[in-house]
Amino acid sequence: MKGVLLSGGTGSRLRPITHTGPKQLVPVANKPVLEYAIEDLKDAGVTEIGVILGHKGREEIQELLGDGSDYGVEITYIVQGNPLGLAHAAGCARDFVGDDDFVMYLGDNILKQGIAELVESFERGDYGAGIALQEVDNPQQFGIADVDDDGTVTQLIEKPDEPPTNLALIGIYVFSNEVFDVIERLEPSWRGELEITDAIQTLLEDGHDIDSHVVRGWWKDTGKPEDILEANRLVLEDDHLERNGRVAPDATVDGRVDLHETATIEDGAVVRGPVSISENTVIESGTYVGPYTSIGPDSTLKGVHIENSVVIGDTTIRTNGKIVDSLLGRGANVGRADDELPEGRRLVVGENSQLKL
Repeated sequence: MKGVLLSGGTGSRLRPITHTGPKQLVPVANKPVLEYAIEDLKDAGVTEIGVILGHKGREEIQELLGDGSDYGVEITYIVQGNPLGLAHAAGCARDFVGDDDFVMYLGDNILKQGIAELVESFERGDYGAGIALQEVDNPQQFGIADVDDDGTVTQLIEKPDEPPTNLALIGIYVFSNEVFDVIERLEPSWRGELEITDAIQTLLEDGHDIDSHVVRGWWKDTGKPEDILEANRLVLEDDHLERNGRVAPDATVDGRVDLHETATIEDGAVVRGPVSISENTVIESGTYVGPYTSIGPDSTLKGVHIENSVVIGDTTIRTNGKIVDSLLGRGANVGRADDELPEGRRLVVGENSQLKL
């Protein structure tokens, strides 16, 4: 079993954050989303991974992942180029996969449960594909699977007006290598793309059984700022957080706080977890860091009240203002505007931006 990890796409829903980097490297609880996918694949026993690259962010992704040895896996890079659909991306991995089966994992997904059960279920049977599903409240907005009592898929429908179930495809699949011949037969959809749902439906029509596994626990597609914040909250709730950095005697730290060994919380600062504070970051006097906040590396905070937010890193915030439910890009600089003292603002701040509150 090999892994195919998709890390292309434009990240248009995360702009301006993705103007200067790929969406899969936006951090959740101070770890790039892509690393969670690598960990899930490894935990499922998949250690040969092909990473599909698009036009944007190739160098940054390769710099982060390297040859995979830091993660205990072996990584091969595959260039897709223009994003012509998920099935097209899968087809680009044909030479890498060879005669093996493979897991295809969308690199902006993050889920609590991992994928080991999906992989094990596929390997126990004789399937053309296996799909991860989750119950959703708005099935009209997803690709939906109809399944029988044994979990075998009987039909796939893309964004149906009258969905037969509320079981949505969440972007994690297992395929036999027979899918490659199917992909070569596909015609582009109305979007001009080769759709992975069409590939799976064709496997089904060709007589292949399609396995399914319903994911329990949370799952997030981190394609929008609010999704990043929600994923950050969910991970901070679940993760084991270690307080290894320096906490000054007159600082107040309550709850679970992940404090890097090179980070500092100074006298007069208040931090209430769950919170993650990365390397070389200083929380200065008069600062309040509230629950579900992640502060990236090489950042300085002074005087601000911030909560339920993600600061990507290399950021300076010196203001008496209040920042909530916000995503701040790398290199942002937030200062004071003495003629305006807001009660709270929701922000999406691009990289290297200058802002006064």
